[in-house]
Amino acid sequence: MAIKRFFATADTTITNAFKANLTTRGVSGNMGQSDILEVFSIYGQSNPSSSELSRVLVQFSVNDIISNRQSGLLPASGSVSWFLKLYNAKHSDTVPSDFTLTVSAVSRSWNEGYGLDMEEYSDFGYSNWNSAASSSDVGITNWTSAGGDYHTNPTASQFFNKGTEDLIIDVSSIVEQWITGSKTNYGFGVKLTSSQEQAAQSFYTKRFFARGTEFFFKKPTLEARWNSVRRDNRGYFYASSSLASAQDNLNTIYLYNVVRGRLANIPAIGTGNIYVRVFDDPSGSNTITATPNNPVTGGWVSTGIYSASFALNTTSSEVFDRWFNSTLTTCFHTGSIDIYDLDSQDYNPTNRYVVSCTNLKPIYYSEEQSRFRFFVRKKDWQPTIYTVATNFIPSETIESASYKIVRVADNLEVIPYGTGSLMHTGLSYDVSGSYFDLDMNYLEPDYSYQVKLTFYDGVTNSWKEQPDTFKFRVEKNEP
Repeated sequence: MAIKRFFATADTTITNAFKANLTTRGVSGNMGQSDILEVFSIYGQSNPSSSELSRVLVQFSVNDIISNRQSGLLPASGSVSWFLKLYNAKHSDTVPSDFTLTVSAVSRSWNEGYGLDMEEYSDFGYSNWNSAASSSDVGITNWTSAGGDYHTNPTASQFFNKGTEDLIIDVSSIVEQWITGSKTNYGFGVKLTSSQEQAAQSFYTKRFFARGTEFFFKKPTLEARWNSVRRDNRGYFYASSSLASAQDNLNTIYLYNVVRGRLANIPAIGTGNIYVRVFDDPSGSNTITATPNNPVTGGWVSTGIYSASFALNTTSSEVFDRWFNSTLTTCFHTGSIDIYDLDSQDYNPTNRYVVSCTNLKPIYYSEEQSRFRFFVRKKDWQPTIYTVATNFIPSETIESASYKIVRVADNLEVIPYGTGSLMHTGLSYDVSGSYFDLDMNYLEPDYSYQVKLTFYDGVTNSWKEQPDTFKFRVEKNEP
């Protein structure tokens, strides 16, 4: 699973806007329980030079993030990117265009509060434009500067063209500082740039859904994204060829150490190196030279999973990989690999595929973390005598594939394709075909969803969405 979502634990809007009388400012108004968050700048409403501002505060639990990293559910710093996601809320007022929102780390503790009124600012409470918090011990804590206290570095920004876009912004630097403790987590502040807040024009009004919204997929979210794609070439292992570069001649194979139904590290290896030798017979009597080193130095990937990458110059149709300790005296596993040959063609291929989800269930439950497995074959595929006789049809290996999840009722993309540099919705593959893992807790129960796939076509250098879709329903509790 290459996506992990955390939902806001507190959010509010703070403003110094005028009330309806255009005389009194709503600086004491609290909006912590509103289901809307609002950012704006209004110029010249009360008098020719008056200015009114609104900003957003939103906070997430860093303790939950730290706990997930310590348990191995999140990668280490540098291997994961963090995105703050606020979802646009449609409204009937004027929407600004051509503006920029900046996101900074708040530098002072604040209270969410219990206010609702976003019109007259009649619900007094904390936090608000002037004050961050209130408690029985210390009383009222004012902001050092009205409108909130923020760290000046690091910051992130996003430009809005139409004004109806969602905010999806990389805040990795801020989150990693919270995790290490170099900054205390007081959440994010979202506001217009200083120049736009001070401009002699209005940017009125940008609204987002708050954490109290009734819409499951519109809550403020902090999303971790990383590349967890595992390309296990055991199913399609190619012998070294002059047609390919040294890098393209490399194949990666994996060892999965399953103990009593769960992945577990090999005690003698732990998270260290593991060594692979390749033979042309299962007994290990005749070694085949692997490059770039022999034996091949492999390594730990995650709990119970090890990998090794190497090229193999062989004419054998089948070889056998044996996994050892550093002294090559203890063999932990012997596997087999069918060898394929690279081949050039006298035409430019255009492939079409037929895809099936081999383990799709009609119903999943919110508590599940499920693996979706796919069998892929070319549309014009014709079986050979061998495949008919053995009743074994190998799945095509798609080097780059991505998935998205769509709610059937309204065609809402709840997990869009992640085909960029992070490849956070990429499909892994092994000898049994392509697959990805999905936490069903991210999907609103009592709805049907469908999985859609897109494959990267290296000939046209483009992504091609596949016509096959795979539908399932999510329910809250397993009976």
